[in-house]
Amino acid sequence: MYTDKDLGIRPIKDEDLFKLWELIYKDENPEWKQWDAPYFRHHTVPYEKFLEKGDLFINSESLWVITVNNEICGVVTFYFEDDMKKWLEIGIVIHECQNWGKGLGTRALKLWISHVFNTVPTVRVGLTTWSGNKRMLCVGEKLGMQLEGRIRKVRYYEGEYYDSIRMGILKEEWETKKAGTESN
Repeated sequence: MYTDKDLGIRPIKDEDLFKLWELIYKDENPEWKQWDAPYFRHHTVPYEKFLEKGDLFINSESLWVITVNNEICGVVTFYFEDDMKKWLEIGIVIHECQNWGKGLGTRALKLWISHVFNTVPTVRVGLTTWSGNKRMLCVGEKLGMQLEGRIRKVRYYEGEYYDSIRMGILKEEWETKKAGTESN
């Protein structure tokens, strides 16, 4: 577990599964989905069906919960884009809108990126989003990520085309940024 004041990230426990199901799969059109790849369809999943795959969540290395005051409010993830496990991407969802705009995503991803660089043999952490998600683009910039790619007008949502944005940070850049932050 990693903490920053009232915020923490930690592996998922068995007792977290109901809350995760409520946040992620209970509703057909959850508000968070407007920002997290809304161009991909979201499906509800009955709790019993979700539980069938619950073991995949518990103590997963690549999917952790975000907590504020010990209450689950979201998840952080990582996955590999390639079979050689050299191209690592991270993700985050803060599920409830009352937690948006408070810097929780930046703080959680800062902890998560440090964890990933400390535990996964990778030289780069990437983040992919879409140009309609201005908050995520700001988070990436705050974390020191560089714009690495812009694929123009490939995401279609509510009658408009958006760009797919790829950002990333190298391990040595993260270490330099972290050292500069700690000395201030």
